[in-house]
Amino acid sequence: MMHPDTRVQFISDEVGHGVVATAFIPKGTITWVQDPLDQVFTAHRRASLPAPTQALLEYFAFKNAKNEMILCWDHARYVNHSFKSNCLSTAYDFEVAIRDIRPGEQLTDDYGYLNLDTPWKPLDEGTRRKWVRPDDPVRCARAWDKNIDQAMRHFDSVPQPLAEWVSGEFWADWQLWPAPLKSTVDLLCARLA
Repeated sequence: MMHPDTRVQFISDEVGHGVVATAFIPKGTITWVQDPLDQVFTAHRRASLPAPTQALLEYFAFKNAKNEMILCWDHARYVNHSFKSNCLSTAYDFEVAIRDIRPGEQLTDDYGYLNLDTPWKPLDEGTRRKWVRPDDPVRCARAWDKNIDQAMRHFDSVPQPLAEWVSGEFWADWQLWPAPLKSTVDLLCARLA
């Protein structure tokens, strides 16, 4: 489920549509959380789908660490990739704003956690990373974890309209804060490890 202060908007011919903020979203805010309406497709369930449907699933869904495809029911499926993303996925099935997001600004995420089967080259943003690769959670976890840790320092002091959807596992670990949370390396699909 996407943060309520967001909407889908056309971004550009190269990118297509994306998700933009309709109000200020402060650093440390949950911007997306997997909820019970999101569809979970196991490998077996995916294999039973017609080929055209499998192709749509590959385009609109993401693969989690359990090798399941998650198809978001709302506009979360329109969040675009950026190597300079303003949101990052945690190992607790939610994303968090790693910096303040202004009204009209696009919410972006690093697709490196998506457990891609093959490398993918997005638009060049002038960063050192040029490709999204299957092993990105191994290579990028330290930097992602640092950004998430810094954002989570604001977690209790900002409004959290999606908090009720966050898993009990997170809340149990959060009680131990400032002990480290689970690493984003845990987002890596076991078959890619």
